[in-house]
Amino acid sequence: MNIIIIGCGKVGATLVEQLSAENHNIVIIDIQESKLEAISSTYDVMTLAGNGASFNVQQEAGVRNADLLIAVTGSDELNLLCCVIAKKSGHCNTIARVRNSLYSKEISFIKRQLGISMIINPELTTAMEIAKILRFPSAIKIDTFAKGRAELLKFKLKPEFGLGNMTVQDISDRLKCNILVCGVERGDDVFIPNGNFVLRDNDSVSIMASPKDTAEFFRKIGVVSHRVKTALIIGGGKVGYYLAAQLLDMGIRVRIIELDRARCEQLSELLPKANVICGDGTDQSLLMEEGLPYAQSVISLTGFDEENLLLSLFAMKHSSAKVVAKVNHIAFNDIIGGLDIGSVIYPKYLTANKIIKYVRGAQNSMGSNVETLYKILNNQAEALEFSIRQESAITQTPLMDLNLKSDLLICCINRNGNIIIPRGQDYILPGDTVMVVTTQKGLRDINDILK
Repeated sequence: MNIIIIGCGKVGATLVEQLSAENHNIVIIDIQESKLEAISSTYDVMTLAGNGASFNVQQEAGVRNADLLIAVTGSDELNLLCCVIAKKSGHCNTIARVRNSLYSKEISFIKRQLGISMIINPELTTAMEIAKILRFPSAIKIDTFAKGRAELLKFKLKPEFGLGNMTVQDISDRLKCNILVCGVERGDDVFIPNGNFVLRDNDSVSIMASPKDTAEFFRKIGVVSHRVKTALIIGGGKVGYYLAAQLLDMGIRVRIIELDRARCEQLSELLPKANVICGDGTDQSLLMEEGLPYAQSVISLTGFDEENLLLSLFAMKHSSAKVVAKVNHIAFNDIIGGLDIGSVIYPKYLTANKIIKYVRGAQNSMGSNVETLYKILNNQAEALEFSIRQESAITQTPLMDLNLKSDLLICCINRNGNIIIPRGQDYILPGDTVMVVTTQKGLRDINDILK
């Protein structure tokens, strides 16, 4: 596809990294030449210095022949204007990043009236991701499929579970739970396991199942799977506001610690059911006074990654809470992963993944379509959901007889709302949606799973 990206910030750079790896033709526009030079020295993309809302700049970037324009500058209004100009001059599909909470209530109107294909709010997306984890605090990460009927859940395999040194097949036979182990992270290594794969204590294990079967699995290994009842949010910015609103709707008691007094007053008006404390969230004595040792969840959402990580380590030491940290800039994923601080959320990856899912879907064949896409296993693998539209080489054939690519697992079939954790004798039918986990990058069609 011919793709124009306007804005070379965190999200723009992440999009270039991931979309260039899928061999798209990319032009990136930004007013800061230094950012463009850094991108062009690393990736094989065209760069253009200028205002992306300029008709002439878009023409120079090739908007007339573009399939997609993505506007991810720091200004909502500029992003919307870029998309409107692109629609009028190039007739391409458009995606805009819009962060203002006021606009979030008017998304459907804006899309319809301005003809924008997709609008993304990174802060709202981040808050929804965190709320999803707090519903099931034993998980490090949860990705949902089949409209919530199936989920891919990652957790740390602790010694007290008694599953270490057992094979995947042994676990299935012993627990008799309808789950499928479909990914394992061990240090820097990532595995798509078969039945003979041996798990070890402290592995990060990803399982696929329905929410009901997931809860049964955790009950059998002695893990509490109930959602949290209290949340201590450190940082009252956009993510903090969106998250608090969702948690309050879920019946969870919320405390927010925010340093800026004017923002505290604003949050008190917007969230009358929340307890808003004006203070420094990095003050250890304040955290202890405000009940950190007794909190069931602690979410660090300050504007500084280092603070969020250190606050999470402090919370792990002084409480048994579910801990979540937001990280915007820091690129040392392997080091952060080794800190064992619960769940780490990267807004730029969440935003980029949504856009990449859209791009894959736009490239689909007539036979199937990418409905859902997540980067998983430390971004070294993908979990995709394909909608099967018609008969093909993969339908009506037992899975055991399909010549699948290596490091690929068909882990779930949704058939008319019934979730099937497949075995060798199961098969795929038109009308199904099929979940696949693989380290093979760039799958666009269900037939791509075959050798």
